[in-house]
Amino acid sequence: MAVSRFLLALLSLFFVFFFVRCNELESSEETTVQPTEEISDSFVLPPTPDTVLFCGKQIVMKNFDMKERLDKELIVNTFYHSSTIQALKRANRYFPILEELLKDQGIPEDFKYLCLIESGLTQAVSPAGAKGFWQFMPATAKEFDLRIDKEMDERLHIEKSTLAACSYLKKAFQRFNDWTLVAASYNMGVGGVGKALKDQEVEEYFDLHLNNETSRYVFRILALKVIFEDLENYGFDRENLELYEPIEVRKIELTETTDSLKHWAKEQGSNYHMLKVLNPWIKGDKLTVGETSIIVDLPK
Repeated sequence: MAVSRFLLALLSLFFVFFFVRCNELESSEETTVQPTEEISDSFVLPPTPDTVLFCGKQIVMKNFDMKERLDKELIVNTFYHSSTIQALKRANRYFPILEELLKDQGIPEDFKYLCLIESGLTQAVSPAGAKGFWQFMPATAKEFDLRIDKEMDERLHIEKSTLAACSYLKKAFQRFNDWTLVAASYNMGVGGVGKALKDQEVEEYFDLHLNNETSRYVFRILALKVIFEDLENYGFDRENLELYEPIEVRKIELTETTDSLKHWAKEQGSNYHMLKVLNPWIKGDKLTVGETSIIVDLPK
């Protein structure tokens, strides 16, 4: 009899628990399910353009392969928000510097996008040892008169490295007379592109079968150009990006060797930290001045 009462009590408790639990689930469903119309629509990528203007020449997406390669790079850079947004912020600061130097050297302005895909407009260092905005390797840097020693590395000097890149691009244009092939050669080398053209008996970059990196290279440049010139259509609100402003600097001529840039920077009304931020090409605390003076940037 005692066992029967115990089982009856246990069964009653089970039904009470089951009833309460069902009511809780029903209540939870009523409060958490949102109406469909309140859920925002997902972003839709604009159509891939049929033509892109690059260095004054209309590049026509003449077949499915070209269009899909461009489409891939548009998708990658449109939805890789953390990278693309930072690039947009930096571009507002550094593009004016690049544009002026490229124009002065007779290089099409669109090559600022080559610099962008090379480094993201940072003083990047690759695993292979390339450095700076234009990602020069040590041997190539010295070939184009960039100084690299224990005191400085001019691959990290924005103006000087850009002038060196311009020299490379002009030399490549003399070989190919085509800016698209020039851009590809910056990744693959003049010799590599020239050999591929000869071996495959074609005349255009877009007809070449290349390694994956060089095959994507020009399309990455084109994609960034398309996005940067039509930000709103690709989901970027320029007004709310808080772009980085250009830095106002005063250029100071260093005419004598100094063994303490820390002390020198303080004498100039600044500090060592800002000297290093604005002059990443300076390696340490010393600069030896030879026959020519050295120009150092400090905050204006």
